[in-house]
Amino acid sequence: MRSKLLSLLAAAVALAGCGSGLHLLHSGNTTTIDIVAATPQAGQKLGFPSLATKNTTRVGGADPVADAAAVALAVYPSVTPETHPAAVTIAPTDNWEAALAASVLMSRPVRAPLLLSDSSGLPSATADALSALAPTGSGAAGGAQVIRVGDVPSPSGVRTASISGAGPYALAAAIDRFASAAAGRPSSDVVIASSADPAYAMPAAGWAAESGDPLLFVSSSGVPPETRQALLSHGHPNIYVLGPRSVLPRSVVQQLRAYGNVKRVDPGAADPAANSVAFAIYRDPLCASGTPCVHVPGSFGWALRSPGHGYTLLNAARPLDAAASSALSASGDYGPQLVITDASALGPVEAFFLNYATPGYTQEGPTAAVYNHGWIIGDQNAISVAVQGQTDRLLEVVPQAPQK
Repeated sequence: MRSKLLSLLAAAVALAGCGSGLHLLHSGNTTTIDIVAATPQAGQKLGFPSLATKNTTRVGGADPVADAAAVALAVYPSVTPETHPAAVTIAPTDNWEAALAASVLMSRPVRAPLLLSDSSGLPSATADALSALAPTGSGAAGGAQVIRVGDVPSPSGVRTASISGAGPYALAAAIDRFASAAAGRPSSDVVIASSADPAYAMPAAGWAAESGDPLLFVSSSGVPPETRQALLSHGHPNIYVLGPRSVLPRSVVQQLRAYGNVKRVDPGAADPAANSVAFAIYRDPLCASGTPCVHVPGSFGWALRSPGHGYTLLNAARPLDAAASSALSASGDYGPQLVITDASALGPVEAFFLNYATPGYTQEGPTAAVYNHGWIIGDQNAISVAVQGQTDRLLEVVPQAPQK
């Protein structure tokens, strides 16, 4: 499968660079790409700046299915025995709530990266990635190599576990039960989002993958029975509502108070981008000074108000990209998912980077500084190269004037 993927990539680049000094090297069943001195625009054809810059890396799928396959292999390269995942989750493309909720299965102890599929058959990107990942089997998931969520195909030749539910609320609750059983106990924190607008729920996927806190859903009019039952199973948890009053009205928050201690991350977020920024800086509890208590065990939220972290940039129009990229928030340089609403503008994310992410260095020099990294999810229709370049600049370490 790896040889096939490399051959397809080489063919695509060959078409783009035909007659321009681009050479294809064949060795056995593998085709590789050789960009040489005579190749016009050699740097661009090697992938710069659209694939990567010094502070960013793009997962450039034209759709979330391709992005999920690429992210899974980035997190689990699967080139040596110890780099294979124990299990892989396959989530449905026609149920964004279930896909986002399934991100919790990337948390410990299951650690299953997420792939995507419709009900008719595994897409080639998913099938090829699953073959390359070759999951070994998760003891926490009963030995399953693949965890099927909802109405997705059952791959042959692997041990599977299935999570089912009638509708998005029931399926999210079933995912929560599975994750709680794998962990040996329900979590003390739960994230609630609205099923009415996926863009506001997107940042919860990365947090679920990192923390193990499940994502459950409510409607704009109330708390569905499946969600109520799931909340009861957590034994009066801390409930964190993600989304402003315009998406989740006070009446719904009041209903949630019957099942736990409820706090809303940002009641007045103007749009999905502002909502994602609010979640990135949020922490409960706060210290006496009013700042996030970042070292308190059991605290909730990213609390990223300082540089030296990872960030994942998503387009609000592609909610499945949040599920597809959730494993990046739970591995590598970790970090929150930030949402933009316009492919050509950072919007509120720009102010977040300026206020909290730009690292500085003093007379010790840049090698003593902390560094950021940004993952750009989706092709240039989702996030433009200009926005990627702007992100690269904002994440760059800069000289800091000495304090007087």
